[in-house]
Amino acid sequence: MTATREAISRDLIRQCVQCGLCLSSCPTFRLTGSELDSPRGRIFQMDLVRSGEVPSDDPDFRQHMDFCLGCRACESACPSGVQYGLLIEQARATIPDPRPPAGVRLLQRAVTSRRLMRLFGLATRSYQKLGLQRLARTSGLLRFLPASLRQADATLPALEGGLLAPRLQTATPARGELRYRVAMLEGCVMPEFMSETNRATVDVLAANGCDVIVPGKQGCCGALHLHGGDPETARRLACVNIAAFESSGAEYYLTNAAGCGSALKEYGHLLADDPDWAARAAAFAERVRDVQEFLVMAGPVATPGPVHARVTYQDACHLAHGQRVREQPRDLLRAIPGLELVEMANPDYCCGSAGTYNLQQYDASMALLDEKLAAIRETGAEVIAAANPGCIMQIAAGARRAGMEVKVVHPMRLLADAYARSRPAP
Repeated sequence: MTATREAISRDLIRQCVQCGLCLSSCPTFRLTGSELDSPRGRIFQMDLVRSGEVPSDDPDFRQHMDFCLGCRACESACPSGVQYGLLIEQARATIPDPRPPAGVRLLQRAVTSRRLMRLFGLATRSYQKLGLQRLARTSGLLRFLPASLRQADATLPALEGGLLAPRLQTATPARGELRYRVAMLEGCVMPEFMSETNRATVDVLAANGCDVIVPGKQGCCGALHLHGGDPETARRLACVNIAAFESSGAEYYLTNAAGCGSALKEYGHLLADDPDWAARAAAFAERVRDVQEFLVMAGPVATPGPVHARVTYQDACHLAHGQRVREQPRDLLRAIPGLELVEMANPDYCCGSAGTYNLQQYDASMALLDEKLAAIRETGAEVIAAANPGCIMQIAAGARRAGMEVKVVHPMRLLADAYARSRPAP
């Protein structure tokens, strides 16, 4: 159901004092130089829609809202504390019949069902392992697909293992003294496309004295739907996760995906008007931590072995801007012997992935990716660490296209490798 124009909060709009300090932080403003593609300009347009001066189905309004990545870099730059992320979600929810491209609709449907995601994962692994992807790319068959599906093919990671992604155990005991009991969000994309990262995350937590529970009835966090103007589906998914994690008995609820973590931490706001769920959602959000945030808070006790690599770290937007988690991943990487951490220019600039943005706004996404790859090249790094699946897939696809011989991995994989190197041989 499309929200009414009054769903755009007047109070949130009034937080903006039109100072313009956000402009240089905004990726789309840097690309176009257009005030209408800046946070300040978009808030001005939202105000016009809320007041009824412009209808929410106005094509120009939709164009400028759709062109926003939702990276929330403007929030980090804003001295007034404008909650732009909430505003863009509210604005998109007022646009009737959003109808994203075919590839995006398919993904939004698939992530709501673990069964569909497993089928999607199996199909993708078969597509790669049986040589069909190579055939499609070399024969030119991809040109007959919609642009969003062609881009989806380009960003698919090279999947490790066999035709079936390995599943995590529902419970993994701590190694050594028990310090914490934590519950982990598997996510919807990670189990099928980055199962090795989830496995590494569990290994790292167990090595640091955590019993790790993977709640069986959990599901998608709802971020794609919330950012795409479908808050109703996002609320339904939030309720599923809250119920699943409450039953775990865990002290903290952890995630290794920046976009998921940002969404989970905002469940309290998402369900604030629901009398049955508001208190439960707020209590849930209080327990949510990014895994790197948690590890630094808890204090790692495992000893990492040497990993000799030159690494640069990409700040995922919804970790740096959405959750204000910046130094913790760097602290963990710097603690690995032999690892040289080299900062790239503007590490918190968006890589252009932004959920499904790279499927919907291809040209802008690639321009931002090229900017990011140039910054990475300057570091001379052989490994890029990023804490979000979208960033990992986007940068890896860009590096392949550019002929860059680099690895793109989650920091948890580097840390798990370091811990494995410190253990005595069996």
